[in-house]
Amino acid sequence: MTRLSTIAEFNDPRLVAVYDTVNPYEPGTQPDFYRSVAREVGASTVMELGCGTGQVACAFAADGFRVIGVEPSAAMLAVARARCTEVEWVHGDARALGTPDADLAYMSGHVAQFFVTDEEWEDALSALRRALRPGGWLSFEARDPRAREWERWARSVRTSVVDPVAGPIEWWTEVHDVRGGVVSYAIHYRFLARDETLVSEAALRFRTEEELRASLGEAGFAVECMYGNWDRAPIGNGAPEFIVLAHAQ
Repeated sequence: MTRLSTIAEFNDPRLVAVYDTVNPYEPGTQPDFYRSVAREVGASTVMELGCGTGQVACAFAADGFRVIGVEPSAAMLAVARARCTEVEWVHGDARALGTPDADLAYMSGHVAQFFVTDEEWEDALSALRRALRPGGWLSFEARDPRAREWERWARSVRTSVVDPVAGPIEWWTEVHDVRGGVVSYAIHYRFLARDETLVSEAALRFRTEEELRASLGEAGFAVECMYGNWDRAPIGNGAPEFIVLAHAQ
């Protein structure tokens, strides 16, 4: 059964309320990149799987695109709906994508890595293929396992932010296990103003370039290009990402 993660970070209203503060997009990264892709491929209808709080989807809508945002977390979708009304918001997982003949489907925020098992990933790709028009485009990012980013998620490394409502928050990541391309971890969020710590546990799948290319091919996609960072640098040589652009065959 296709699903996105059901981790507390995506469902606990206390964590969802501060999600955008803790996870900001830097200029030139996901929102800017995917909007530039949409313009390059001449898209008019775009669809986001795992739209979260709607940061990227609403940026698309502001540019005049028809946007469909699909999100399995009711708490996150409530924030997205409050952010803007121009997006067609859909509560559900990949099975809720339907067949809108979209020109471009995308997954931002490393959503692709939350499909941990091969079955979940294959089901999601099949649903995305059905949602696209013939020759439509798919784009997403996943961390390159060769960069071994999880080794930088040391518990001793803490980040501090200030949310306009919740106040100062300190957060850090604790890696539990690395096995078979799957990294299981917990994120600790300490709300200093109320002296409360919330813990969100999850797992991410780090697929190799070969695994991504093979799974996309089996789902009916041809990879057009793969970048190593948001500036479209080549993959490898320490680049942190696989940023994929593929078209439906």
